Amino acid sequence: MKLRTIIISAREHKASDAHILVGLPPMFRIGGEIVASRGAPVAAESIDGIVNECMTPTQRERLDREWGLCISVVVPEVGRARVTFYKRNGHMELSIRMSEPVIRTRQELRLPTIVDTLARKSHGLVLLTGPTGVGKTTTFHYMLDLINAERACKIITIEDPIEYVHPFKRSVVVQQEMLTDVIDFTSALRHVLRQDPDVIGVGEMRDRDTIYTALMAAETGHLVIATLHTPGAIDVVQRLVSAFPEGEQSEVLHMLASSLQGVIAQQLIPRAVGKGQVLACEILIATGAVRNRIRENEGFKLYSEIQAGGRHEMVTMDSALLDLYQQGEISYDSALTSARHPENIKKLAS
Repeated sequence: MKLRTIIISAREHKASDAHILVGLPPMFRIGGEIVASRGAPVAAESIDGIVNECMTPTQRERLDREWGLCISVVVPEVGRARVTFYKRNGHMELSIRMSEPVIRTRQELRLPTIVDTLARKSHGLVLLTGPTGVGKTTTFHYMLDLINAERACKIITIEDPIEYVHPFKRSVVVQQEMLTDVIDFTSALRHVLRQDPDVIGVGEMRDRDTIYTALMAAETGHLVIATLHTPGAIDVVQRLVSAFPEGEQSEVLHMLASSLQGVIAQQLIPRAVGKGQVLACEILIATGAVRNRIRENEGFKLYSEIQAGGRHEMVTMDSALLDLYQQGEISYDSALTSARHPENIKKLAS
């Protein structure tokens, strides 16, 4: 079994992901659902061969040490894929995320117009959040592509791994990959600040040092676009602040309050008719009132600010889901399941 063959097959079947598990045939995620291929069950030896085929010595050493690793693989015929290796029952297995072959338009991605507004900010912090597999990376690269097309500036990204390579348009784009170009996010981000960047893309804000350095960069005149794992926009403050000891939290709150520009929280919801998924976005914009809530560590009041912030293009996830349901794009059950406050959907949909 060759990794190249799996990736080509995934692209031919229009799969977003492929999963290679010992004892099962290759599995593809198509239209949001896992589908088994007609191939033979995968043997552990086949996966060992894939590991040896696609890794550098540095990557293999880290995999052996940590039992898990994420790398990027390029297949010329179909493009780039993100490959994640992990162990199950003592055997190595892998999950493959197919990268977008091209950057789609905002209309095709069904992103709200405020995304363009945030990408055009000259400085500050823009956060893309949500669970795994909801399109945060796609939105991340859409925003960078928009900047690349409109501004003559320097964009530097730190990614784990690189999933889309940006060509030269108007900007110089320097993309750095974990374990290929840099050792870790924190040290890489510190070095980025010495490379005259205008825009910094951080693939994921994972730990205290990375968060602090990103906040500092956003405060000192850079536009920082980063991804994060939280259920929704209002959970971002707690997620960031809880990474720091109590004695440092007040400083972090003030840095976040002064630098934040906006948060886009994403979910992908199954379509009501046919296959596929629909994007739902919760939007938090850093108005004066929102900044004050953050500064006072009143993250629990941000939901009310979003509800009252329609004129600033803010929207709660529940409102986004209700709109999709009323337009017939998602089912009532899907709206309820994905809502933060299902009772709101029940009340407003009746």
